[in-house]
Amino acid sequence: MADNLIFYTHPQSRGRIVRWMLEEVGHPYKTEILQFGTSIKSPDYLAFNPMGKVPTIIHDGTVVTEAAAICAYLADVFPEAGLAPPHGDRRRGPYYRWMFFAAGPVEAALSNKAFGFEVPTERRSVIGYGSVEDVVNALEYAVTQSEYIAGDRFSAADVYVGSQIGWGMMFGTLEKRRAFEAYWKRISSRPAAIRAREIDDALVAAQQQASQ
Repeated sequence: MADNLIFYTHPQSRGRIVRWMLEEVGHPYKTEILQFGTSIKSPDYLAFNPMGKVPTIIHDGTVVTEAAAICAYLADVFPEAGLAPPHGDRRRGPYYRWMFFAAGPVEAALSNKAFGFEVPTERRSVIGYGSVEDVVNALEYAVTQSEYIAGDRFSAADVYVGSQIGWGMMFGTLEKRRAFEAYWKRISSRPAAIRAREIDDALVAAQQQASQ
């Protein structure tokens, strides 16, 4: 039933990450499109997401926000999709390691770079990501150790890490290293990734047409 999994999003947001994850999972879901500055800040939405941001999911009454957390949650509650290493499997280490590295240091470093903020050299030791160069080098290491982030099988970590890499290269906050391009090409051609992009691109086109 789609009603037991509700997805709040906007097609031009980080909700695109979760859309991809939902398409990989394959469980029916209901989509609620919110608008920036209006419904996304409504009292009804703020009641379960005080940040007033997307994405958010509600699954059987459980509210989950933050794209990385949603990806991890969905992988665990729908184990039949095979999007997370089993509990007790050693591959769960790199799976968590790189997913949350992307959610923490990568997100912070590339966001700061986009806004022209650079941590002074003498202060790098007190900020979580150190320097953009350190983060990018570590990210390159992550995508070159095996075919996928957690080994030889695609997982939810690839959805999240891959999205950060794809967006970073698209918007110019992440340099187009050969390793990043090869990894992104490998995962972005998955049928679920293509379906997700088509759904959100169609929503963007419909919104643009409606505003004309």
